[in-house]
Amino acid sequence: MKILIVRVSSLGDVVHNMPMVADIRRHFPDAQIDWVVEEAYTSLVRLNPHIRNIIPIALRRWRKSLFSAATRAEMAAFWRQLRAEPYDLVFDTQGLTKTSVVMRMARLAPGGRRVGLANATEGSGYEPISRIFHDQSIKVDLHTHAVMRARLVAADAMGYRPDGAADFALRSPEPQRLPWMPEQPYAVFFHGTARDAKQWPQADWIALGRALSGRGLPVLLPWGSQKEQQAAQALAAGIPGALVLPALPLMEAVALVQQARLVVGLDTGLTHIAAAYCKPTVELYCDSPRWKTEGNWSPSIVNLGDEGRPPRGEDVLAAVDGLLS
Repeated sequence: MKILIVRVSSLGDVVHNMPMVADIRRHFPDAQIDWVVEEAYTSLVRLNPHIRNIIPIALRRWRKSLFSAATRAEMAAFWRQLRAEPYDLVFDTQGLTKTSVVMRMARLAPGGRRVGLANATEGSGYEPISRIFHDQSIKVDLHTHAVMRARLVAADAMGYRPDGAADFALRSPEPQRLPWMPEQPYAVFFHGTARDAKQWPQADWIALGRALSGRGLPVLLPWGSQKEQQAAQALAAGIPGALVLPALPLMEAVALVQQARLVVGLDTGLTHIAAAYCKPTVELYCDSPRWKTEGNWSPSIVNLGDEGRPPRGEDVLAAVDGLLS
């Protein structure tokens, strides 16, 4: 059986799609699974041993130069790779017009099916028009966790139950000692987010950082934009021994997570990677619903706060104490 998954972005959503793959291989060990994903995330998908081929797509980059010869050549190459062989099942677990169009472009084997979501979950970006590209649309409950949503789509289409804890099946990247990496155990704060409402107060980050520094656990501060870099510098000024990291490519960020003693982070993709690896992780929810993405598959993950109810500093420190003990 040949299967294609269309889940192009974002980072956290790609992570949350991984257990679907493990489920399929558990029930169909000989299944050959390919994945269409944004080019920025191919290195992450490559860590999943159940994926045979990765088909990179560059929608974010292509839309900036649609009429250039180079872009049109890349799009033609993508088309050829997508159509290179027929699939028995094509899954679109994102439910957007752009992903359902990609699904429709894929070539089906005789009797093959295109399968997607029949409805939105609360707060999702689902676009109902995507259903016109499906052969089968799977209905899910309004409040379905992002991980379970993808697992249910595959299970319903293939005739099994998504039982057991989520298995992300991510291999560890090649071990490496990067120049900025401390010799001793360290904590990571994923403090940056694109939306200001999702921020946790700076004073609480600093108080937590000081508590960890006092226990000999230095705090490392990554960032993904100039604004986040400035925020990291402000935090480092208030936390003894804190280190503002250089700009990190994705696999260095994964290595950062892999070797951390503790991760504390907002509802962002890199925090979800830490949770997928079952690292000691505290996920902070300040302005997004916790039920949608909380790490609920390991006792090493503590989820605090909720939409409109940021966690209190003392509760986060108590969670950290529990994980470190």
